[in-house]
Amino acid sequence: MTKIVMRVLSISITVLLGVLVVCGLYQIGLSCYDFGYRVYTEPAVSQDKGTEQIVQITEDMGTKDLAELLEEKGLVRDDRLFYVQAKLSGFDLIPGVYKVSTSMTARELMAAMTPVTEEEAEE
Repeated sequence: MTKIVMRVLSISITVLLGVLVVCGLYQIGLSCYDFGYRVYTEPAVSQDKGTEQIVQITEDMGTKDLAELLEEKGLVRDDRLFYVQAKLSGFDLIPGVYKVSTSMTARELMAAMTPVTEEEAEE
């Protein structure tokens, strides 16, 4: 009788652990999908006119530093998301002072923080 109880208990624990692993993997998958989806579809912080901010990129800043600064100023919702967007787009940090707005998407922010070359200005 004890062997039967122990066997049932062992099978129950194994099934429970399997269910927990599957649920955990499902939640991780949902989080990853949500993050990946937001990389390409994240809207601007403000849908209206927005608030203008001045952002200064210095020589010693990295992309992660810029992402944190933009989140502090309320220009992006998630610094990790902006960091991934910048890396995927090939955005290069160019030191300078830029005027940006909370109504800009990440792509628009990166475009606003990229100086125009003479060739682009002629077009």
